[in-house]
Amino acid sequence: MLNFDQTKNLLMQSKYRYELQDVERPNLYREIFDYESIPKVPFNMRHVPEEMPAEIWMTDTTFRDGQQSVSPFTVEQIVHLFKLMNRLGGPKGLVRQSEFFVYTDKDKAALRACQELGFEFPEITTWIRANEKDFELVKQAGVKETGVLVSCSDYHIFNKMHLTRAQAMDKYLGIVKAALARGIKPRCHFEDITRADFYGFVLPFAEKLMDLSRESGIPIKIRACDTMGYGVHYYGAALPRSVPGIIYGLHHYAQVPSEQLEWHGHNDFYKVVSNAGTAWMYGCSSINCSLLGLGERTGNCPLEAMAIEYASLRGTLDGMDLTAVTEIADYMEREIGLEISPRQPFVGRNFNVTRAGIHADGLLKDEEIYNIFDTATLLNRPALVAVDATSGLAGVAHWLNGYFRLRGDQVVLKTDPVVAYVREKVDELYAQGRNTVMGDQELEILVRDADKERYTQLLTHRSR
Repeated sequence: MLNFDQTKNLLMQSKYRYELQDVERPNLYREIFDYESIPKVPFNMRHVPEEMPAEIWMTDTTFRDGQQSVSPFTVEQIVHLFKLMNRLGGPKGLVRQSEFFVYTDKDKAALRACQELGFEFPEITTWIRANEKDFELVKQAGVKETGVLVSCSDYHIFNKMHLTRAQAMDKYLGIVKAALARGIKPRCHFEDITRADFYGFVLPFAEKLMDLSRESGIPIKIRACDTMGYGVHYYGAALPRSVPGIIYGLHHYAQVPSEQLEWHGHNDFYKVVSNAGTAWMYGCSSINCSLLGLGERTGNCPLEAMAIEYASLRGTLDGMDLTAVTEIADYMEREIGLEISPRQPFVGRNFNVTRAGIHADGLLKDEEIYNIFDTATLLNRPALVAVDATSGLAGVAHWLNGYFRLRGDQVVLKTDPVVAYVREKVDELYAQGRNTVMGDQELEILVRDADKERYTQLLTHRSR
């Protein structure tokens, strides 16, 4: 049958419904995942259209998946981070939801404390096992939506749960019906989707879920979980690893609305951010993230990365406050004891710090030459220069201007006598065998030794 599509203004073939393939033996895609070698990326050169949704946003899993990779947060820490997350997402709620565990007394206390803040965003959701008893915990928490684990690869169905595909689908549909009967919105976590039989299990299951969604009038969400980070964004890549193919298939064939589609990726192969952006591009409204990319193994998609990606794609911050990102990173290091890689984009202490003398000279003349954007305004992170044996006069001058927050007519040039004195003393230290970067306090002492009166003036300016 042909139908005229009002959105594409073209005659489109009616949607084909896929039937469950209840195979006797698991399909483990051994030609791709043989385990003895690096997983292969197959191509079939089938190109699917990009279909960016009208609305896109981020969700958060810091207090669920993220917390599984670090020492458990205290209630106070969760509340503080939740407040910063609210500020980051802005009035439009671009950090739309945040999911919590509901099993321990501490889990429940943290959830209640965040509910009591009265924020519209992030909306608090939960995550539970595919177990009817767990729905009572969700109801007691007063939460409207919960994630439910519905593993979809044969690795899980056959080798972990020891079920057939038909048995797994029956079990999952029963759990979803139980949630709907209680008036709870189910968010189905299609675990390990990048190793799953897409046409033999994923699509038939997704179609059944959409049938239930239409019958109940309750939107059922599907979270496509790239549990092992196998997803690839390459144009023309084949399933099961193709992110465009997965999102297009769920949206086009299973008719899952964009706002009911969510992507959850892991960074095992360094592709977590590019895969997330690709999911947006091909019709998925929601990207599940965690603060600083926390999560088991290599972690989840960093929330701060997708906030920047959102601004890149939409050309606006839409009310997001990116200075909250810097406060989140500072709090994570200072209060929680998390070790952040110094070169981690946007949050590492050296992400916008240069060491090369020639780069420092460029920064001194025009910061835009060597800084990715106005990090001082957007992230409250001014571009800095690390002073070492290769920094030169320009490096010292730029450090001095950054450290003492000098702007306009107050900027110190590399010809300044104080700069020359500090550079001379630094050279002496490295000539004596020093091999580490100079610390801010060490350099401050050298400025004081160069000119005490000038140093006092600089300190006064810095404290304003």
